[in-house]
Amino acid sequence: MHTDHTVSGHIIDIHNQEIYQGTVHVTNGRISKIVREATDSTNYILPGFVDAHVHVESSMLVPCEFARLAVPHGTVATVSDPHEIGNVLGIKGVEYMVDNGKKVPFKFYFGAPSCVPATPFETAGAEITAADIEKLFQRDEIKYLAEMMNWPGVLNRDPEVMEKVELAQKYDKAVDGHAPGLMGEQAKLYASAGITTDHECFTAEEALDKLAVGMKILIREGSAAKNFEALIPLLPEYYQHIMFCSDDKHPDNLVEGHINLLVKRALAKGHDLFHVLQAACVNPVEHYKLEVGLLREGDAADFILIDNPEAFNVLATYIDGELVAEKGHSNIAFTPSEEINNFDTDVKEAEQFKVPAADANKIRVIETYDGQLITKEVWATPRVGNGFILSDVAQDVLKITVVNRYQNTPPAVAFIKNVGLKEGAIASSVGHDSHNIIAVGVDDESIARAVNLIIGAKGGVAAVGVGKEQLLPLPVAGIMSAEDGYKVAEAYKAIDRMSKEMGSKLESPFMTLSFMALLVIPSLKLSDKGLFNGDTFQFVPVAEKV
Repeated sequence: MHTDHTVSGHIIDIHNQEIYQGTVHVTNGRISKIVREATDSTNYILPGFVDAHVHVESSMLVPCEFARLAVPHGTVATVSDPHEIGNVLGIKGVEYMVDNGKKVPFKFYFGAPSCVPATPFETAGAEITAADIEKLFQRDEIKYLAEMMNWPGVLNRDPEVMEKVELAQKYDKAVDGHAPGLMGEQAKLYASAGITTDHECFTAEEALDKLAVGMKILIREGSAAKNFEALIPLLPEYYQHIMFCSDDKHPDNLVEGHINLLVKRALAKGHDLFHVLQAACVNPVEHYKLEVGLLREGDAADFILIDNPEAFNVLATYIDGELVAEKGHSNIAFTPSEEINNFDTDVKEAEQFKVPAADANKIRVIETYDGQLITKEVWATPRVGNGFILSDVAQDVLKITVVNRYQNTPPAVAFIKNVGLKEGAIASSVGHDSHNIIAVGVDDESIARAVNLIIGAKGGVAAVGVGKEQLLPLPVAGIMSAEDGYKVAEAYKAIDRMSKEMGSKLESPFMTLSFMALLVIPSLKLSDKGLFNGDTFQFVPVAEKV
């Protein structure tokens, strides 16, 4: 139910790059007129923020709860890639996200996932075909072809890949890129296929190559990958071709802030207010053709109030004229959500995680880096007991396993360095991109217990220590909770804290864990089918005699 009302203050007009006093008149959820006039209000009015690329599932919240947590920070819309749930449930999962998002006053826009499953070297729960993508493109809420992670397929003009890109062009939808490291002629060839954005740039040099061939650059600052510092110097010259995004945002981080934090950081570095807001508000709306208002007469009444551009505290958020947040408090009520899932595997025994030593004298080890998705292949001398290779706490070489959640198969087991646990195990069914169960631990009994907690809940994150265990259930597709988002954030903080009390030195142990099965990011990863070299795209043995 829309109510007509007015909001007065200093109006930040991004299109004309001016600030003036005035009153915004809202009628039936739209801006009927903007009147220039003196007002008593010291507040500033501007368009709301848009996250230009996010996997809502990474918040561990269903869309309607993500919205509740996002609106106090001035976010009014997201451009969301639902390929996480797509890998679990296929097109049914994508439709779940669209329908769930409609339960609340927030503007969710989704993409049609382009790479489900991500690779043939892992077991996913579903496949999304070109025919599925065409079906999704019939829906108004599906605005684009989601990130094309198969960049070799684009460069080689693979027929199946190009069929999906051509469908997007047929339906006048943007095509999102995912091309880490591509530069020069490769960037040119990738863009010439019709790819319009990239959110994977780690250096300004790489971003400049992609800007030069007509791609838009998304500056990403999430819970995992952080590229803001490297890329923000590009803003003054390229502000019309840059957007802000989070990509992956854990629930505790979403409580703290969203795109507003990138705006504040950019302004603190001395960047021009209008350039910053062009990236945060305008560019995603225009690029993806979103039905989001930009504070003009006739637009949807999607705007925010802040105290001033220096402090940039969000005081109120309006979506379609409705006051959805004020003074840091969300006015969106908790909404019950249906739970859908795809989880079918039996409990595991500790013996299933044993690794025979045979005559091996060296093991391949995944070396992980804090805050990075990439890993390195290193070699270690195994610690052996009773003919089996064991975790070695002294060397910080621990056992890692990926357990197929969709069918009963033997767990894949390997070794990982830099997780830092001194006791017990941690486990999660958030394991990009197929979302099998992934666990790291110091002994087989703890690993089995952590894995079985997740199997019992049909999804979640778990920590098992000495005489203590915690579980955060994620029963929606095994990757999200339908509970109150603020309670989920607190529960996640508690289990994250426990993992650090068990010895992990990682800033976000569960986030790092979730990327250890992501085969499309080099160098060494583990899928449910075995240890995988992401440089050669081949399986490799864990133990060898060298």
